[in-house]
Amino acid sequence: MRSLRGVFLVFALRNLRRHPVRSGLAALGIVIGVLAIASLGILGSNLIILFSGLVADVSDTVVVSPHLAAASGDPFDPRSALAAGISERDADRIARAAGANPAIPLIQTAVLMKKGRDGGYVPMIVLGRSDMPLLLTVTEGAFPTGSSVLVGALLAEEFDIRAGGRIGLDGEEVRVAGVLEDRGMAIDINPDYAVVVTRDWYTDRRGEEDYDRVVIKVAVLDEIPAVKEAVKEQMNRQKEVVDVLDSREILELYYQTYDAISVFLLGIGLVALLVAGVSILNVMIISVTQRTREIGIMRSLGALRSEILSMFLYEALVLGLAGSLVGGLLSIGVGYAISGLVAETIFAGFGTTPAGIDPAGLRAILLGISFGIGTSVLSGIYPAWKAAHLDPIDALRYE
Repeated sequence: MRSLRGVFLVFALRNLRRHPVRSGLAALGIVIGVLAIASLGILGSNLIILFSGLVADVSDTVVVSPHLAAASGDPFDPRSALAAGISERDADRIARAAGANPAIPLIQTAVLMKKGRDGGYVPMIVLGRSDMPLLLTVTEGAFPTGSSVLVGALLAEEFDIRAGGRIGLDGEEVRVAGVLEDRGMAIDINPDYAVVVTRDWYTDRRGEEDYDRVVIKVAVLDEIPAVKEAVKEQMNRQKEVVDVLDSREILELYYQTYDAISVFLLGIGLVALLVAGVSILNVMIISVTQRTREIGIMRSLGALRSEILSMFLYEALVLGLAGSLVGGLLSIGVGYAISGLVAETIFAGFGTTPAGIDPAGLRAILLGISFGIGTSVLSGIYPAWKAAHLDPIDALRYE
């Protein structure tokens, strides 16, 4: 049996080499399908690892933000997201509900920053002077006094900003009191590429405005559900005024979104494999038709139906193995390249994608290869069965 398997493999390779373009196009469909499935799996596992790591440092944080329908009463009205805010009175109510846990109101907007001839619009975070040490760490200089400001680590690095230096904000020259520690992306604030100013500085120049959110730092993690319920009870008693989320809910929302996208993209990969399977089916049927006399000769010389069946299944298996292995190998490079690009786009350079293949990524590659091989073999079953059941006499007469 081992020698016959070797003969079948030789026949399969010979027959595929007879029509390299046709065989290559059939295998190409398998390559694309496996590449789509495996690359998506690698992308998903890398982004979950990256996102989980980025929010891990703020697991003690609860974020209270305006409910999007609060301003206009219509959640689909685009003005809602722009108009809704948290007033000073509401911020005080949230602070009372938070109890002993610090409740930090803040505004996040944009400002035109200039350093020499360079610059552009960058995020600006507005915090109370006494609240800054609760959320931020200064690595160079000190927290601001008077009209000085803080600059995020990435912004300082890009524009060569140092503590004690000066930058322009909306055309006004201000002193940089300090440079912040590289904090990474989080659900509360993202100061790494931002300017941080005091509430007094902001209101002197732009007037009073509602807050964009309130960040609650919970001392005991087990108390997070109770704090959230207290805020909801205080604020949403009559109607939904605010949304209250913690890092675990943000992760859960991310996972749900990823799962929905994954199902859609996995469907695209499976459709590609289905098309490839139809292509292999056509190739195998044409092969059976062209080799009808050869099959008749082999049957007349004593070849069993099972041996004819095995010979054609080997052809389908070779196509599937070649396409699946090439697709699996390509998916390693493509998957990690896409992961890096998406991470740079979504997370703006915060954090790094994992190096090497993690277990989830490896499972995705193996899943794609398995689907590819399985699709090829299934597509070859009918042509192989048809070849094995040809009548030897009719096959010898075939022209």
